[in-house]
Amino acid sequence: MTHEQEIAPVEELKAQARRLREGLRATGTELGHAQALELVAHQHGVRDWNTLVARAGNRLRLRVGDRVRGEYLGQAFTGEIRGLTVMGDGAHRRITLHFDEPVDVVTFDSFSSFRQRVSGEIGWDGRSARCTSDGKPQLVVRPF
Repeated sequence: MTHEQEIAPVEELKAQARRLREGLRATGTELGHAQALELVAHQHGVRDWNTLVARAGNRLRLRVGDRVRGEYLGQAFTGEIRGLTVMGDGAHRRITLHFDEPVDVVTFDSFSSFRQRVSGEIGWDGRSARCTSDGKPQLVVRPF
């Protein structure tokens, strides 16, 4: 694992440890919770659980069905998460949003283009890596 790679939120790391314990228990191997946490840390390529938690930091926790707010192409929105998938590199998530009200993504007075359901990629901070021509992220998602 490289230091630049993003790490899942702490809750997901703890869930990995629980699944590991349950899987091993099913094969007859008992493992303490602290041992499972340490093994998850090793799976992520770090020395111990405390190091992994420090690297994970405070990641934005989002789930399908969550109400969110943010900006899409510079326009404010509120809506609901309809889809959320961790991308293969682990550093990004593909998110599908359904806005409460359609958002006009065109800034011209004489033309409009409304979107109510959009998909994009965001990092664990809720921001897309892709930016608009003025340097702002195309998509910013925040929980309510």
